[in-house]
Amino acid sequence: MRQAARRVGSSKTLWLACMIACALSGLPAAAERATPKIVCRAALSDARRQELSTQLRAITGWPGLHFDEGGALDFGVDEPRGGSPTARALLTAARAGRNFIVIEDASGRDDVAFCKVVDGRWKGGAQGRPAAFVLLIDFADFSRVSGDPEARAAFNAAWGALHEIEHVVHDSADPKGPGAAGECEGAINVMRRECGLAERVEYFYTPVPGAEGGDFKTRFVRLAFERADGGSKRRRYWLYWDAEQTGGLGDAQVASR
Repeated sequence: MRQAARRVGSSKTLWLACMIACALSGLPAAAERATPKIVCRAALSDARRQELSTQLRAITGWPGLHFDEGGALDFGVDEPRGGSPTARALLTAARAGRNFIVIEDASGRDDVAFCKVVDGRWKGGAQGRPAAFVLLIDFADFSRVSGDPEARAAFNAAWGALHEIEHVVHDSADPKGPGAAGECEGAINVMRRECGLAERVEYFYTPVPGAEGGDFKTRFVRLAFERADGGSKRRRYWLYWDAEQTGGLGDAQVASR
């Protein structure tokens, strides 16, 4: 998947995304702490905002988490109820940090597989302004995933967004090759563990055995998750999807066996 990609996308897309941020750039330094740091574009529909905020509430345990009328991510005022302390710490660090994150709906785009974050560009120059990033989420890709319920619960738009925010906040790295989840996904696995969910085994997905032949324009792949089910044994769960539909095949994100 492209969850680790931090490449610069088209200048038009990034310029449009950062126009939203420009409205906040004139605030005085004293008001900086009140400036939203995670904001969705106006084009992100109410349904997508609800989908993402519902998933984030389940992960963080913040019952009042939502996107406000201006599109800013608001944690609410209620005390957390369960959820992952590590996820809450990451979002708190993102809100307190210098970086600005704009969430954009990238559903249906061929250049986005699930999620990725790219560098944003401020209109009029970046001098005196925080670094800007655009978090691209292909919600449609997540709807195409099938597999074990335990794995699906640990892989959705919110988990993808947290992975990208971890990149922005801590500059955590992804592995160069197969065989490991990587530093960034390792941090996300801590959150999954705190939520009682299965953990991602590898960063790279792999072809489904026997599914690469034939004349059909499909390329089925799978991604492994594991969770301890009592004692010392760990049970494996799988996600499956058609990489021809989700994209990402050109990024060498699939590891051959």
